[in-house]
Amino acid sequence: MTKDRLIYLPLGGAGEIGMNAYVFGYGPPDAERLILVDLGVTFPDMDSSPGVDLIMPDIAWLAERRDRLEAIFITHAHEDHIGAVGHLWPQLRVPVYARPFTALLARGKMEEAGQPTTMIRVVGPRPAVTEAGPFRVQYLPVSHSIPESAALIIDTPAGRILHSADFKLDGNPLVGEPFDARAWHEVAREGRGIHLLTCDSTNVFSPLPGRSEATLAKPIRELIEGRRGGLVVATTFASNVARVRTLAEAGRAAGRSICLMGRAMRRMIAAAQETGILTDFPPVVEPEDAADVPRDSLMLIVTGSQGERRAASAALSRGKYLGIELREGDLFLFSSKTIPGNEKDVLRIMNAYSEMGVDVFDDRGGLYHVSGHANRPDLEAVHDLMRPAMLIPMHGEHRHLREHAALGRAKGIAAEIVPNGALTDITGPKPEIVEYIETGRTYLDGKVLIGAMDGVVRDRIRMALNGHVLATVIVDEEDRPLGEAWVEIMGLPGRGSSGRTLIEVLERDLAGVLDRVDDRVLADDDALDEAIRRAVRTTTEEEVGKRPEVTVVISRLMAQ
Repeated sequence: MTKDRLIYLPLGGAGEIGMNAYVFGYGPPDAERLILVDLGVTFPDMDSSPGVDLIMPDIAWLAERRDRLEAIFITHAHEDHIGAVGHLWPQLRVPVYARPFTALLARGKMEEAGQPTTMIRVVGPRPAVTEAGPFRVQYLPVSHSIPESAALIIDTPAGRILHSADFKLDGNPLVGEPFDARAWHEVAREGRGIHLLTCDSTNVFSPLPGRSEATLAKPIRELIEGRRGGLVVATTFASNVARVRTLAEAGRAAGRSICLMGRAMRRMIAAAQETGILTDFPPVVEPEDAADVPRDSLMLIVTGSQGERRAASAALSRGKYLGIELREGDLFLFSSKTIPGNEKDVLRIMNAYSEMGVDVFDDRGGLYHVSGHANRPDLEAVHDLMRPAMLIPMHGEHRHLREHAALGRAKGIAAEIVPNGALTDITGPKPEIVEYIETGRTYLDGKVLIGAMDGVVRDRIRMALNGHVLATVIVDEEDRPLGEAWVEIMGLPGRGSSGRTLIEVLERDLAGVLDRVDDRVLADDDALDEAIRRAVRTTTEEEVGKRPEVTVVISRLMAQ
């Protein structure tokens, strides 16, 4: 008789920060019933994914087994946990469970993607239980930098799993639920205790205990109230509803009208109000009316804390936006942490403001931002509180996972580093990686989904690095060149080292190639294509030091 097993498989979020997607399964090997926790995105950059809109996990393994998939559970509404729902749900087609605030935003994503919003199911927090095959799932509220975040209690025949999702130990998060140590203690002491803790690793290298969101109210208020005259602007993560409210309240206390700029921020505040999470947000001025408010009586709270080119922060740094422009003596506050990889974009905006004479404040002094993730001492406290038999770190780069695993082992917990694609048997007393699944990335490129290995982005990068040459030749009915070949270039210098135009040199050399090749090459499109391509690259490398992408067009005249 085949013995059932409990498995864990990260498809994203383990070995990186972002693109979270975690599979749990229980049943006979290779026939387990499955659930998916979170389905998020990460964001592209011009170096590795130019022109791409979003990056999502490759869920091919799961889609091939969708007849065994019971449900998707979303822990909270950050893009790296919910952003791929609308795009990838058609490959899975199972119910999606979330708490009310998260469910409202998930419905919006499904609607934007043309998918049925009825598949989003609203669930309440513990003790409400959702049955999904062999799994019994409860939402355990946690504090984080977005409302209604939750850990998941996943009960299985092989034991209880606690999936922490993103969390911090904050007893006063201002908006949303505080961390409740007693509730976590109860969860850990019920039944046989915690078999496995899959745990957030983001801040494992931060040595001091995390600070509460409430500690920011005083310094932010003092900064804004102390500003006499001029325009005040602040940016933060659009999803950090508590921070947006703190900024708005500070502006109102300073006698300023508040204007929210940016679709994402306005959507988040509206969702929090609609679901009853936010009941006391200060009145706001509509963006189209903000230019009519005196500058020294106005505060803008804008999107774009990570330097996003299309967000309000970047638009203001480029000049006038919605009738408003920043001037010397204005104040701009970054109430946020710059995510690694975004430093250049944020600094570009800061320098643009500096050139305008704007006074820029950021979080270098620790006064105007706190993290939404548990720091190292907080992770240790959770280990002690939950006393899991096993620990698998997740939500972090490999160095974070490794450090977190070492932290667990130091406390006698069986810990394992499980990167994306590592199918892990978690039935017994310690995690055991039993198979490696091929995992990758899926790109949203305009309106279509493409695979990372499809070659589209690779070709785009090659053209960006080396330029492009289009070479056209006409061949007559007797397989003889009709006239000379001609070329067009893109992304290459007009003149080369010879001092002549690059097009002129290329067309001269191609004329020589067509004169030299034998009849067999002229009669064979593939052979002729290769000869022209090789000649173009050789000449271009000699002239400008680049080997470009080459497109060859061969037009053959047909006999009458």
